[in-house]
Amino acid sequence: MNEQIFAVLPEQEGKRIDALVCEQLDGITRSMVQNWIEQGHVTLASGKTVKKNYKVSAGDEVIVQMPEPQSVEIEPENIPIDIVYEDEDIIVVNKARGMVVHPAVGNWNGTLVNALMYHCGDRLSGINGEIRPGIVHRIDKDTSGLLVVAKNDLAHQSLAEQIAYHSAAREYQAIVVGAPREDQGTIDQPIGRHKVDRKKMAIVPDGRHAVTHYQVLKRFRGYSLLAFQLETGRTHQIRVHMASIGHPIIGDPLYGLKKDRFSSLDGQCLHAWRLSLDHPRTGERMVFEAPLPEYFTAILNKMVQENG
Repeated sequence: MNEQIFAVLPEQEGKRIDALVCEQLDGITRSMVQNWIEQGHVTLASGKTVKKNYKVSAGDEVIVQMPEPQSVEIEPENIPIDIVYEDEDIIVVNKARGMVVHPAVGNWNGTLVNALMYHCGDRLSGINGEIRPGIVHRIDKDTSGLLVVAKNDLAHQSLAEQIAYHSAAREYQAIVVGAPREDQGTIDQPIGRHKVDRKKMAIVPDGRHAVTHYQVLKRFRGYSLLAFQLETGRTHQIRVHMASIGHPIIGDPLYGLKKDRFSSLDGQCLHAWRLSLDHPRTGERMVFEAPLPEYFTAILNKMVQENG
């Protein structure tokens, strides 16, 4: 089992333990946590067992033993992928919009992992298990752009450390509603699971540390093109942060405007255009770029024409 231990902070006192655990762990639903509690997989360091409605106290140490996922047969699939760079250690892919990165409930095939398994065979790192071989970081299904994949465990460990210590840089571009007043700025707001809608993330006081730097590249009538650089990589980070300051990404089905001229887009207009990292074996600094996809440039061209 994968064990996670965390201490309850003073501002978290009084929370239900099932809600707290759900907020602490990305990609975990409340019903999953409740099942773990019933099975005795969530306890306190004191040895005390708890029920799902247990109210935590400041200083409690919560131990979560996450059961290993049930074995699932992930099949290689001959799906075309845009390979930007490849060697014996890493493969850099320009992921298409609409493609899920790795298999999960509801998406066991057609993912980037299925395509990579066909392309690479068994030459992918095993650190993240059989469902996420080689996957060091993710981008959302409807976000396009650059992703680095590890082909062995040495590369995986190096890349994971670079992301954790911010030496690997991930840069994005997006079209947002309106425009921030300043040409550049930083959003430093914690992100956690939404209290009501479990499919969404939100700015929450006891969420995980999240920092997004932005710069306005071009202002249009009612919209703007922004560049982003991430210090952290929380789920939906750019999308949540921009929505929180009143400038959601156009086309975003979760955090965007419900009635907007671009609300019919098939997902958010967000692209990971540049990735910088140190090669895990040679230490060489490498910079990769992926041009904006056609749908993105078409929208920009239309905005340019409308602005005269």
